[in-house]
Amino acid sequence: MVPTRLLPALWLFPLALSAQEWNSEASLALVSRAVDLRMSVRQELGLRDFQARAHGFVLFLGQFGEGFRSPPRLIKSDQLELRIFWSAPDRSKQIIIGRRDRRDLPTDIAYHRDHLGIVQNNFGDRIRLGEGDEVRDVPHPLSEAGLELYDFAINDSLSIRLPSREIRVIEVLVRPRDFNAPRVVGRVFLDVDQGAVVRFMFNFTRSSYLDGTIEDITLSLDNGLWDGRYWLPRRQEIEIRRRTRWLDFPARGIIRGRWEIDGYRINQGVDPLLFRGPEILSVPRAVLDTFPWAAPLEDELEGAAEPVLQSDLERTRAAIMSEALPGVLNGLRRSRVATASISQLVHFNRVEGFTPGFGWSFTTGSGRWAGRVNAAFGFGDDRPKGGLVVSRRLGQGKGGAEIELEVGRLVRDAGDTRPVSGLINSILAQEAGDDYGDYALVTRALARFRRRFGNVTAVLEGGYVDADSLSVEADPARGEFRANPPLGHEPMAAGEISLGYAGAGAGYRTAAGLSVRGGASGERGYGRVRFEGGIETEPKPVGFAVRLVAGWASRRMPAVESFVMGGRGTMVGERFRSIGGRRILRLTWESRFRVPVPEIPVGSFATTGG
Repeated sequence: MVPTRLLPALWLFPLALSAQEWNSEASLALVSRAVDLRMSVRQELGLRDFQARAHGFVLFLGQFGEGFRSPPRLIKSDQLELRIFWSAPDRSKQIIIGRRDRRDLPTDIAYHRDHLGIVQNNFGDRIRLGEGDEVRDVPHPLSEAGLELYDFAINDSLSIRLPSREIRVIEVLVRPRDFNAPRVVGRVFLDVDQGAVVRFMFNFTRSSYLDGTIEDITLSLDNGLWDGRYWLPRRQEIEIRRRTRWLDFPARGIIRGRWEIDGYRINQGVDPLLFRGPEILSVPRAVLDTFPWAAPLEDELEGAAEPVLQSDLERTRAAIMSEALPGVLNGLRRSRVATASISQLVHFNRVEGFTPGFGWSFTTGSGRWAGRVNAAFGFGDDRPKGGLVVSRRLGQGKGGAEIELEVGRLVRDAGDTRPVSGLINSILAQEAGDDYGDYALVTRALARFRRRFGNVTAVLEGGYVDADSLSVEADPARGEFRANPPLGHEPMAAGEISLGYAGAGAGYRTAAGLSVRGGASGERGYGRVRFEGGIETEPKPVGFAVRLVAGWASRRMPAVESFVMGGRGTMVGERFRSIGGRRILRLTWESRFRVPVPEIPVGSFATTGG
C-alpha cells in the first residue's frame, strides 16, 4: 500500500498565545511526551518499518565581497536519488541509486558521506555531522539528557486542517542552559496529540564546531503526516558556511543540501541483512550512470532556482538568532588577520610606490560589536595611512541593521569603479608603467547606518571629508608613468544615501545601485546622483550582459567626484579616462558564448575545466 501524503495540502493558521515563559509546566509536559515518543521509537503507533525515495541537490557555492551583499555563485551541483529504509528500533539504510554533477567553476570539493543523505530519527539522542568531523555528539533537546540541558518555552500554536480532522501543533523555543557548551539553539514544532516532531529547525552553539573553518550550520527538518498517523521525513535543508580559519577575508564557501522525500511504503517488511555495513552507500558508478533522470540537470537546476540561490534557511537562521546573541552561534575566531583584498596586504602604484599593509578584525563575545584596524606605508611617498572602523549590530538576518563609525586616511581612486583588480594594477604599474587609477589622499571621519531589506541594502552616512592632491613618487621597471591629476579639495561636511540591490536565479544575476551624495564648505556646496544597473545570463548556448550607467552632478562638484570614461573597463579604443565631466550616460551590451579549451588536471581532484 502506498500511503497518501497529507501535509503539503495543509493550511496553517497561527493562533496567538500568551507571552513566553521558559520551562513552564505546559512546555515541559509537552516536551516530555515528545521525548517518551522518541524513546519508544514509534512502536506504540504501530510503525515497524518503512521504505521511501529521496530526491535532492547538494550544492557548493561561493560568496564574495565585503559584507557578502551579493548572492552566492554556484560552483558545483550534485543531483542525487536515494532509496531509504528504516526498521524499528533505530536501524537505517540509505542507498544512492542515481548521481550526476556539474561544475560551473573548477573545484576539488569532496563531501562527507552524511552530506549525501537525509537525517533519520531527527538525529537520535546525539547529533553528529560531517561524520563527526564538524559536529560530534551534541545532546539532542528531545532526549532524556536534553530535559536537563535545555530550556523550553511555548511560543505559538498552529492549527492544521485535514479533510477529516484538525491537528494542533505547538511551536516550542529551545535554548541551552549553558551557551558555552556544545548545544543547539532552535525551534521545534510538536503535534499536541502524539508529541511527534512536525518540524525542527536549529543552529549550533560556538563550542559545538570541531572544524575551525565553520562559520555556522543551519538545519530545517520537516516531517509529513502519512497514513494519518506517522510523522515521517518530507523535506530537509542544511546549510554549512565556511571561511578561512586565520584570515578575515570576504570569501565564503557554502554547502547547501535540499531533499524531498516521498513514495513511502509502510510496514511492508525490510530484510534485516540490508542494514549491514555503512548507513549511507552508493551503487557502483556504472549503475549510477544508467539512472533514468526525467530531465537534463540544467533544467532541474533551473526549476530549483529558489532553493539554489535564495535559500529559505536565511529566514530560518534569522529566526533562530533572534533568540541568541550572534557571537554565540558563530564558530569563527573572534580576532583574525583581516583584509578586504590581496592588494590591501601589498600593492604598488605611481603615487605611493611599494606599499605593504596590515589589518586586524575583532568581534566581542556577544557578536554585536565588531571592529577593524588597518595600516599601510608607502615607500614611494613616505606616508603612513590607516583607519579604524567600529560597528554595532542592531538586529539579525536580512532585516538586521548596523551602525558604523569610521576614521581614517587613505589613498582613493577618483573613478566609481576600478577597471582592473588591485593585484593586476600593481603588476602592470610595476612592470610596464600602466597605472589604471587617478588618486587623491582622503582624510575622513564618518558615521554610517546600514540596513538590509531582503536583497536591498540601504546606507545613510555623513561626516567630515578632506582631500589632498598627490604627485607621482615612483618609477616603473619599464616605461614612464603619466602625471596624476590634481584632485584635492577643501575640507567639507559630506553625506550620502545609497540603495543597492543584488539578486540571482538559475542562469542569471542582476544588480543595481543608486547613490545620492553631496557636500558643503562655507558657501560652496555640490550634489551628485549616480545609477548603475545590469543583468547577466549564462551562455546556454549564448548569454548576454547589459549594463546601464547614468549620472548627474552640480557645477561646483570637486574634481575627484567627476564621472570618467575611456579605455579599459569603459570604452576600449579610447585613451584611459580621456573623457570626464558632470554628466554620464553609458549603455553596454556584451554577448557571451562558451569556447571549449583543453582541460588541465590540477592535483588529484581539481581541473581547470573545459
